[in-house]
Amino acid sequence: MNINNSQFLSIEQLQAQYLKQQKVNSGSKTPQGMVEARKDMSFEEILHKQQVQKQQSAENVKFSKHAANRLNDRNIELTDKQLERLNDGTKKAGEKGIRDSLVLVDQLAFIVNTKSNTVITAMDQTEADENIYTNIDGAVII
Repeated sequence: MNINNSQFLSIEQLQAQYLKQQKVNSGSKTPQGMVEARKDMSFEEILHKQQVQKQQSAENVKFSKHAANRLNDRNIELTDKQLERLNDGTKKAGEKGIRDSLVLVDQLAFIVNTKSNTVITAMDQTEADENIYTNIDGAVII
């Protein structure tokens, strides 16, 4: 599971990479979320690709530092299918006007802020002491 941190480029870096069309060393790393550019692409095409990629990543849930730590501490690994279901449940909760939702996927419980698409905490339902979830205003069982 990858947890994305947003990185921004300065105008000078964009100019160096795209407008001057300098070759990028194959061994150099590009910041997460950067669009690979062809030499014949215009700045407008590159910008549009970047916006589409950003929009697609905005549809997927992000994990807060706390949630990521809980997943690691509890040895919880999400499959691609479970992550897809979590995204689907978060989307459905947001469509119903739920702000902070409990999303249950298999035996996993996630508290998700639907406005920011961020998982606040995660746990295995078998680990929950009394199966009491607070600070939510709705639940989705997927």
